[in-house]
Amino acid sequence: MSAQRKYRAAPRKSMNKDLAQLTLDNFSSADSLQKLAKYGKIVEASASGILLHFKRDDFVSKELRSNLSIDQLIGKNVFFNIHEMDLEISGQVARVKFIGKEGYLVAVDYSTDSPEYWRECLMDLLPTG
Repeated sequence: MSAQRKYRAAPRKSMNKDLAQLTLDNFSSADSLQKLAKYGKIVEASASGILLHFKRDDFVSKELRSNLSIDQLIGKNVFFNIHEMDLEISGQVARVKFIGKEGYLVAVDYSTDSPEYWRECLMDLLPTG
C-alpha cells in the first residue's frame, strides 16, 4: 500500500441551494441581545446552515468594523430575521471568512436549534434565483 492514501470526502447530508436575493433586517447576539449587524445578505443555504455576507459598514460595533478578523463571532449564538420572508432564525456561528473589499462571509449552523423536518421545509420555501 502506498504511503499516500487517497480518501474520499464524506457525502454531504444536505445540498446547498442557490437563492434569490434575500436580505437580513438584523443580525444579533442571542446571549446579550446586542445588535451585531444592521444589514446582510444570504448567499446560500442548506438544511443545516446558512451562509451570510456582510460588508464592513454593516457591522454596528466599531470593534467589528475596524478589524480585518471577526473570529470573535465564532461559537456565538445568534439570531437574524430574513426580511423577505419575515422569518427569524437562530443558530451558532460556525466559521467566518474575510473576503477582501467585498467584506465577510459568516456561516451560521442552525441544525441544533431546529428539528430536521422544519429545516427541510425551510429549504423548500426559500426562493431560488
